[in-house]
Amino acid sequence: MIQKSYEENGIAENQQLIEELNSLRREVAELKTEKAAFQAQKKLLEHSVATIIRASPEEEMLKATLQDTLDVCSQLTGAQKGSLFLLDRQGAVTDSILTQRETALKERDRLIGCVLAQGLAGWVYRQRQIGLIVDTETDDRWLQLPNQPYTVRSALAVPILRNEEVLGILTLLHQEPGHFSPEIAHLMQLTADQIAIVLENAQLYGKIETYSKALNYELEKGRQIQRDFLPNEIPQLPNLEIATFFSPARQVAGDFYDVFLLPGDYLGLVIADVADKGVGAALFMALFRSLIRIFSGQISLGGLSIIANEAELSILLESEMATNLYQINPLKAVGLTNNYIAQQHAQMSMFATLFFGVLDPATGILTYINGGHETLFVVGDTGIKASLNSTGPAVGMMPNMKFKIQQVQLEPGDILIGYTDGVTEARSPSGKFFTEKRLRSLLDQSALLPSPLLERITTDLFAHISSAPQFDDITMLIVQRKASD
Repeated sequence: MIQKSYEENGIAENQQLIEELNSLRREVAELKTEKAAFQAQKKLLEHSVATIIRASPEEEMLKATLQDTLDVCSQLTGAQKGSLFLLDRQGAVTDSILTQRETALKERDRLIGCVLAQGLAGWVYRQRQIGLIVDTETDDRWLQLPNQPYTVRSALAVPILRNEEVLGILTLLHQEPGHFSPEIAHLMQLTADQIAIVLENAQLYGKIETYSKALNYELEKGRQIQRDFLPNEIPQLPNLEIATFFSPARQVAGDFYDVFLLPGDYLGLVIADVADKGVGAALFMALFRSLIRIFSGQISLGGLSIIANEAELSILLESEMATNLYQINPLKAVGLTNNYIAQQHAQMSMFATLFFGVLDPATGILTYINGGHETLFVVGDTGIKASLNSTGPAVGMMPNMKFKIQQVQLEPGDILIGYTDGVTEARSPSGKFFTEKRLRSLLDQSALLPSPLLERITTDLFAHISSAPQFDDITMLIVQRKASD
């Protein structure tokens, strides 16, 4: 009796050990599968990133990702052939790829249509579960196509699900029966979520790329249109030399300059900087430029007239200034532009710092308004001889603002230089500003003609910026009254 009890206990202990050993084996197998799944997911991620990096503008990002995903899965499972379909919400194929890359397009479409209608892929789509065929000759889910160009004896189809929606179906094939085991099927099931993320990201990336190209195309058109708003040709006057510089920080800009003839043989000079950057600033740049030109040419817009009113203008003049209305009258455009912007576009809160000067080329008298803009400088043989500071607020902030009119005499040889804050606030890679002080130091050096002076400033400016991104639009306008021969 005692001997029998010992034997029974021994059998029970052995049975328990066998069960524990089998459990341990299952855990090891599960760990191996999870490790293999992790390695598969890691490889998919690496391929996805590599595809993004190497994708050229001509290459379809999504197609490259599909091919890489199919290639990785084929390598992991030892599949000889395979396919990967992307489906829309109605189950229609939106894109596909086969391991047999040389398969003709017509043949590919025929195969896809058949297997989705009657084959394993169709079964997987309807059941929303993995399909494993150990032997195609004994499984009625396998559709044997007539004139099939290759032999298939085992197959594995995996639904790529995202929130219960079938994004696609991955099908792997082999010519030997039993090639795909339940362990491989489990491995691919664990990997399917990562495949879904990769494919979803590729689709999103493709949409972003398409949108980005369309946006860049529109912005490029905007850039070309905006360039047309800048003067195509600078008026050539015998006693003046003019140089300009314009470098937008983006494809479209808020800075602008303008040089145009006015009635009475006067010359209009404008340099301005619209608040903010990008498309909004560019649109308002065009509006500001057009309004200044229209109003300064004695034209009315929206019921606003700029017919000269001597009494009104005299309030804005310094007592010792000349009062030639042909020269002073165009400056009324600043106040009218201010009111139009403030009244018609108040909800946009857009404004511009703006300098508008009317130059008499014969006498060198410059009559101007500086609406909150950077200080302009008059440079002579010994350096800076006059500073043209602000005479009023920025243009467009509030209606009925007052803009004082002032004058300065440009002697023969004098240079007038205007610029936007993109010059003085240009940043180096370490974040340091170019500063007005540095600009003034360049102007205090020996006098030059406008073009060489502009080259001196831009060379020093872009050496300062170096590899740093250009933070703001950079615009300069330089006018010299030539010395008499």
